[in-house]
Formats: sequence, structure tokens, C-alpha cells
Amino acid sequence: MRYVIGIDLGTSGTKTVLFDENGVTMASALVEYPMYQPQNGWAEQDPEDWWHAARDTIRTVIEKSGVCNRDIVGIGISGQMHGLVMLDENNNVLRPSIIWCDQRTAEECEDIERLVGRERLIEITANPALTGFTASKIMWVKKHEPEIYAKCAHILLPKDYVRLMLTGEYATEVSDASGMQLLDIANRVWSLEVLEKLDISIDLLGEVYESPDITGYISEEAAEATGLYMGTPVVGGAGDNAAAAIGTGTVNDGDAFTTIGTSGVVFAHTKEMIIDPAGRVHTFCCAVPGEWHVMGVTQGAGLSLRWFRDTFCADIVANAKNEGVDPYQIMDAMAEKSGISARKLLFLPYLMGERTPHLDPNARGAFIGLSAIHDRGDMIRAIMEGVSYSLMDCLNVLDEMGVNPNKMLACGGGGSSPLWRQMLSDIYGMNVMTVDSKEGPALGVAILAMVGADIYKTVPEACEKIIRIKTTTEPIVKNNRNYAAVYARYRALYPHLKEDYKDLAKMEFYEYIVRYTDEDLAKYEEEKMFARATKRLFRELDENHKLMEKYGVLDTYLTETFEMLDMFRGVQMNEKVLDAGQKEFFEPEKYYRYVRMTRDNIRKHLS
Repeated sequence: MRYVIGIDLGTSGTKTVLFDENGVTMASALVEYPMYQPQNGWAEQDPEDWWHAARDTIRTVIEKSGVCNRDIVGIGISGQMHGLVMLDENNNVLRPSIIWCDQRTAEECEDIERLVGRERLIEITANPALTGFTASKIMWVKKHEPEIYAKCAHILLPKDYVRLMLTGEYATEVSDASGMQLLDIANRVWSLEVLEKLDISIDLLGEVYESPDITGYISEEAAEATGLYMGTPVVGGAGDNAAAAIGTGTVNDGDAFTTIGTSGVVFAHTKEMIIDPAGRVHTFCCAVPGEWHVMGVTQGAGLSLRWFRDTFCADIVANAKNEGVDPYQIMDAMAEKSGISARKLLFLPYLMGERTPHLDPNARGAFIGLSAIHDRGDMIRAIMEGVSYSLMDCLNVLDEMGVNPNKMLACGGGGSSPLWRQMLSDIYGMNVMTVDSKEGPALGVAILAMVGADIYKTVPEACEKIIRIKTTTEPIVKNNRNYAAVYARYRALYPHLKEDYKDLAKMEFYEYIVRYTDEDLAKYEEEKMFARATKRLFRELDENHKLMEKYGVLDTYLTETFEMLDMFRGVQMNEKVLDAGQKEFFEPEKYYRYVRMTRDNIRKHLS
């Protein structure tokens, strides 16, 4: 018997599964890790956490299964998309990875569309500039952390960092690379035009493969760390949703799936490249060579329910642990008692901004209609319904594009909930099915590894052999009508709140001005690195100046202050001979003190 391993690198943890050649699970292991939010709307992770989780789970599944490592004929890796991993020439990680749900790059998206042109960008990359995508993150680092960008020798995606650690190869594949906004989607290669206009060197990027292609082999060092046999092939793998498509058999026209993980996705396969001119949904290369997929994304799907669990349900989590059950099962039972519409309570799942259909990084979550009659069960129900309505928004956009699925699979953590599946079926008005395996993305990339190892000739052939339907949930006509009425109210909310979201973003800017960290400056002062501290201050002040212009908060005092700063900076950089008084003023320590005093005065003025 031959075996393969599928590694699923997610946002909350990495799960590794060992399968036999028929897709039967032999062993699995999971290691979780944190996500960091240094500021509101920011999201980062440590790439070393991903590697350690992959390394440890690989070793665990080999040991648990008792399988000889020589019988493992291929490895596939699935990963959260869009994350930016920056390495120096020695493969050291230069900064925490800015991951998919980070929303800091709105200004950089404007820069990208100005440099490339919005229409041309969509023609090449099949998507508008989006805060979640990798290109805007690269541009953010170039602008705000130039000293880090100057050291950068390699740019990788999350799963491709694990690939590097396993094989020593700098490589990616088309489905994941599609989310970088640097790929020519039609031709499945890096876009030299986009790279040139954004001034990003192609030398920073790895080689692009099709998903079942072999990209490298397990190195001696990785074999020792993981227990794998040296020389075992590692295939391209896929981005998380493209991998889930393979793992659910979504490989033909008319096939679609809904996944509710940290984010939520409605994903449809297509043999032809179809683009939404408004950019509300994403068109990417899929893991079936030469074909594509279209998907709508809601940023805060399972994330919303997990946030509620972690913030308000500590007692439920504790009770579940004592009883040996999943806390989400208890939460499902509470939500089921609430009933459709959660006693007229609505939830907008925009905790991390929103992609489909609003493309609004400023959007934020909201409970609408909350009153003293509501309890936690109602709020849980409202979250589940709100996420489902957001996914219905995605399905409606696909319908407008002429993509009409006739088969809907459900996967991800939310897909394992019978209540949530019934909700989706009722709201969509179509059957929602699950497959026999619960391993989704891990199974998907394992199937790709089987194709790479020549166990199967094509991806569809492998899926036909391995994937089996387990359950079918049919819509209840009465529920469909009731949900439709609530959905209409849900859709009316965002237009009313859009301007309020902009105002909240402006408030966040004021908070940013007041609380900006002084830790770096204190370190520079202690080490008497005043030239570097001044440079650090000017970068902060330049960023503040742009934000003030954006939000229209510049007054005469601020304008004159920035003009004076620019004048002094110009004199300092001018090579003309300075008189004795000027030389004394522009000594690094004294000049730094002046700039810092000016920064502090700006803070006081704004507060």
C-alpha cells in the first residue's frame, strides 16, 4: 500500500493527515498557534510557528500510524492564502507575516490601482487591488519599513515557507499565487507588467508550478526533523479553498462548495476564465491544471462565532471540556432554540472588514435590534444567520456572472454543524451535501500528491475514485420564505452604515496619533542613534500627514507645522555650507529633539 501526507496550514492551527492511496485516513494531528493584532484591523503570525507545527504534526502522524516512511510517496501542502513572508539572503524571517485578514493597506491599494490602472489590473490579475492580497502588503512594507524591504531576498506565501523548510526550494503554485495580485491569471505566470509598475523584482518570487507538479524533495535536514524519508517528493499543493475544492470533488462545471472556516467562501469551478468587472468576487487559477474558479469571500465567518465563544462563553467552554464535548455543539443547541430571525436580532459579520460584495476594509461588525429580551442563544443564532446571509451575497454575485451551481457541498468547521447546513440549504434554496471525509483541504492536497506520484493520472479521475457523498440536507420551503424576509432586511443595513464606518475609521486615526508607540525612539535615544531616531520620526510624521489629508483634518497650524518641518529637513539634507549656528542646530541630537518636540505638539493639537 502507498501513502501520502496532506498538510493544511490554517489560521488557527496546522493539521497534518496521513492517507492511504484510497483516501482513507490513517492518522492525523493538529497543533494550534496564535494570531497577533498589534493594532485594530491588523493581523500577523510568526512563520516559525507554522514550520514547528508542520514539523511536529508530520512526525506525530508517522509515529501514530506505524507506516514505514519509505511507503509515503508524496506530500501536499494547503495554506491560508495572501500572507506575506519576507526572508533575508540566509532565509531568516525579517518580520512577522502580515496575513490574509489584515486590513492596514487601503492606501497601498489606491497606489496599486494608480500605478497599474484599475481596469488593467483586473484584466491581468482578474481582481481589483484588495487589502487582503499580498501585493498591497509588499507595498506597505516598502513604504513603512524600507529598512526591512532593503534586506528582503525572498518573498513567499505561508505554505511555501513550509515547503522551503521541507525541500530548500523557493516555489509556489498557481492557485495560491493567484492571490498575490502579481500573477497573470489567464497565462498562469508572473506578470512582468505588474511587477515593473510596482517596482517589485521578479527575483524575489519563487518559481510557479501547477498544483500537482513536483516542486522539490524532502531534504536531509527536514527528514531528520520530521521522520520523513529523504527524497520524498513534495507537490505544488494549493491555497486553502482550492485544496478544499479538490477535497470535496468540486472539479467540474456546475460544482460548488461553501466553506465556513475562519473566513467563509462560496466557491464555483469553471473551465473558462470569468471575471466580475466590479471585482466583488475573485477569479483564480484552480488546482486542476488549465482551469479556474470563482469565489466570493466573507472575512469573518467562523471567526465571528469563535470571537463570541472566546469573549462571552468561557463557562460553556469549561462545561464542554468537563463533559468531553465540543463547545460548538452546546452553542448550536442554544441557537436552535432561538429560531429563525433570532427574535428579530441581526448580525453583520464584518469584524475584519469585508470583501464580497462590499470591498470595504472599514466595515465593522454589528448587532442590530439587540434588546433586553435577547440572550446568548439569540446572539449565537444571529451570528450564524448573519454569516449565512453574507455567503448568500456571494452566491448572488456568482449568479449575476452566469455561474449557476447545481451542486453545493459544505465543508470547514461550520460545515460539520447540522444546524448551519440546514440554515444554508434553507437560505440558498438548494440541497447542501457533505462528503465522507472531513479532512477537506488536507485530503485535497493529498489527492494532488497522489497525482504527482502517478497513483492517478488526473485530478478529476482521483476525485471520482476517492470522494463519496455522505449527507444531503434539503431546503424546507417554509424556512426559505422566512429567511428571505430577514435577508432583505439584512441587505438594507450596510448602505445605511457605510458612512458611519468611514467616520469610525477616522476616529481610529485619531487614536493612532495619540497612542503611537515610543519604544523604538527610547531604544534609539539610549543608544544615542539620533539620526536613525529622526528618520523614524519623519516616517511617522509623513504617514500622519497623508492620513490627515485623507480625512480632511489639516488646519492652518498643522499645515504650517508640516511646511516648516519640510523646510528644515531640506536644509539638513542640502549640501551647501552651513554657518556655525546652523551647524550647531543640525547636530543629530539637537535636530532630533526639535523634530520630536514638533511631533508631540501635533499630538497635543489633535487631542
